[in-house]
Amino acid sequence: MTTSPRADQEGFTLLEITIILVIVGLLVSGVVKGQELVMQARVKETLNELNGLTGAYFAYYDRYRALPGDDLRAGGTEGRWQIFGAKSGNNDGVVGGAYNQAPPGLATFDPATDPTQEALNFWWHMRLAGFVSGATTGKGAYSQPLNSMNGLVGVQNGGLGLYGLLVCSQNLPDRIATAVDTQLDDQRSSTGTVRARLTTGDSSIPVGGPGSDAAPDYVENGANIYVLCKLL
Repeated sequence: MTTSPRADQEGFTLLEITIILVIVGLLVSGVVKGQELVMQARVKETLNELNGLTGAYFAYYDRYRALPGDDLRAGGTEGRWQIFGAKSGNNDGVVGGAYNQAPPGLATFDPATDPTQEALNFWWHMRLAGFVSGATTGKGAYSQPLNSMNGLVGVQNGGLGLYGLLVCSQNLPDRIATAVDTQLDDQRSSTGTVRARLTTGDSSIPVGGPGSDAAPDYVENGANIYVLCKLL
């Protein structure tokens, strides 16, 4: 009597298949949960950056009665931070320049005569005052910090239909931008005091003016990247 080849074959029992599926499900659930925790951490970090900078900005003004970056008594021969080689602004009541402008060499950096550099000078004054961490001398002193998504965090006067000094954070994935706007404002990218612009390679925002380059609304498709600005 011969044995059928089929009878010698071994396979998984129903119990073994069930155990495997449970393990796979747990692994997938753990990965998804881990991604969600990372996302929530980045949302929280972005919120802390924006809220923290808002408080620091007003603290600077209360202490020195001047706008950081525009402060006339920050540098120069009689400035409070002359020992660090700090530069003064032109004291016109406006922090000039774009949030994402490239820092020039120190030899050509002079916000008092070039107001478009005050948005960079803002960071130098804030660091010298102790409100923002970072270098206090050299090019790093007046360079913009980076957020958790490796995007610039900068300031500029007006943009996206908003007037006044804005703090802008670039390179934010759609879910982070939506969550931040939801917690700080009205969950709309084109209204309120928090607005955002969809970026497709260019994250520049025209300074000032009544026009708005804000996105009509947030779209979460896993691919959209925004630059988000909050009115200080």
